[in-house]
Amino acid sequence: MSIVKSKIRTIPDYPKPGILFRDITSLLLDPEGLALTIGTFVNRYQDKGITKVAGIEARGFLTGAPLAFQLGVGFIPIRKKGKLPAETVSEEYDLEYGKDVIEIHKDAVQPGDKILLMDDLIATGGTMIAAVKLLKKLGAQIYEAGVIIDLPDLGGSKKLQEKLEVPVFAICEFEGH
Repeated sequence: MSIVKSKIRTIPDYPKPGILFRDITSLLLDPEGLALTIGTFVNRYQDKGITKVAGIEARGFLTGAPLAFQLGVGFIPIRKKGKLPAETVSEEYDLEYGKDVIEIHKDAVQPGDKILLMDDLIATGGTMIAAVKLLKKLGAQIYEAGVIIDLPDLGGSKKLQEKLEVPVFAICEFEGH
C-alpha cells in the first residue's frame, strides 16, 4: 500500500520536539487515497461476519463509519468521557502523563457481537487496549483491530496481539515515533 503511505505527510516536532507526527489529513484530502484506504478495509472485512464496527474518537470515526456503511452494519462511537448522552460504560487507561477515560453507550453492544475496532493509528496501544477491554465488558468478540498506520517500534500492535489476543491489520507502517 505504498500509494496510501505516500499520501500521509509527516510533521516533525509535533506535538512536541522529537515526535514525527503522521498526519492522515493529507490522505483524507486525496480522493484516490481515501478511496483506496476505505476500499482496502472493505475488501478485507466483507463476508467476515462482522456485526458492528467500533471507532475510537475522533480519527477512528473517519474510517470506521464509512466502513460500517459499506459493510451494511452499525457503527459504535467510542468517545472521551462525558460526550455520550445515554447510559455509558467506561474504561480508564494510562497516558504518558496521567490518565484518561473512554466510554460507549451501554446498549451499543449485544453479547456475541463480532466487532471490528478501527482507529487511524496504533502507537503504544493504550487507547486501543482500553477500547478492547471496554467492548469485552459488554460481551463483544473483537474480530480484529484495523488501522491505517502502525508504528511498530512503539509496540502497540504487539501488545494488543499478545496481551488481548486481538490481531491488528495496518495498511502501512512507519519506523520511529
